[in-house]
Amino acid sequence: MSYAQLGMSALDYQPCQYPGSVMTFRGPKTEMDSPFVLCLGGSETFGKFSSDPFPGRLGDRLGRRVVNMGAMNAGVDLFLHDGAVKSAIARADAVVLQVPGAANMSNRFFTVHPRRNDRFLKASTMLQTVFREVDFTEFHFTRHMLSALRQRSAERFSVVVDELRAAWVARMAQMVGRIDVPVHLLWLSHRAPSDEGPQGDDLGYDPLFVTATMLDEVTPLADSLTVTVWHDGGQPPGMRGLAFGRGEEAAANVMPGPADHEQVSRALAALLA
Repeated sequence: MSYAQLGMSALDYQPCQYPGSVMTFRGPKTEMDSPFVLCLGGSETFGKFSSDPFPGRLGDRLGRRVVNMGAMNAGVDLFLHDGAVKSAIARADAVVLQVPGAANMSNRFFTVHPRRNDRFLKASTMLQTVFREVDFTEFHFTRHMLSALRQRSAERFSVVVDELRAAWVARMAQMVGRIDVPVHLLWLSHRAPSDEGPQGDDLGYDPLFVTATMLDEVTPLADSLTVTVWHDGGQPPGMRGLAFGRGEEAAANVMPGPADHEQVSRALAALLA
């Protein structure tokens, strides 16, 4: 079952595909035969558990076409290489790019799935050398794999994180540099940009491993940066207006709600009007 289909009992995402890709995006499908704004991003842009995510709200505010090409757990690799995304970028009037994490992309240590970027495919010889005692065939997802490595050795894990961060800056600069229209970066997270690492045993909130310093390196290449930090106020996801199916409450806990999508749409509309 694809990620776009999860939770269909609670919410119909109207999954759709665009020419040049087998990737599933959030519907309804939007024609690109007239000027439009393109929204690229991960689960938040896709609008997981949200009936009306910010791309749709932004279109209503602007009175113009907005195409939502957010994809579940997407990383920069998808946006750089997917045929439909590249075609949409070439035809868009402006691009809103949600800042992706540094974990869901291929690098010198490991390879991820070209479309489902959170899927771990294989470890490089270099990573196997650094963590000789680890059986990497046990892992299917990047977060699970990285969590296990961190528990094994914080010192060796820091080497992996350094590589991911360096690769992220280079890959983001490459992507933004390829886009000929205005690019508006969007930080949409449960945490504010910071150079502090995650506390405790958890890897932290998305975008994983992206620091304020990294963001500062990429922001001058874009036309703007909008920072939206959402808070749950201690409320469960259902009370925040999120729609989810049985067994999905934990996943919904880390997703922004309707009020947060509304805040993002207002901020972006001010830039794009």
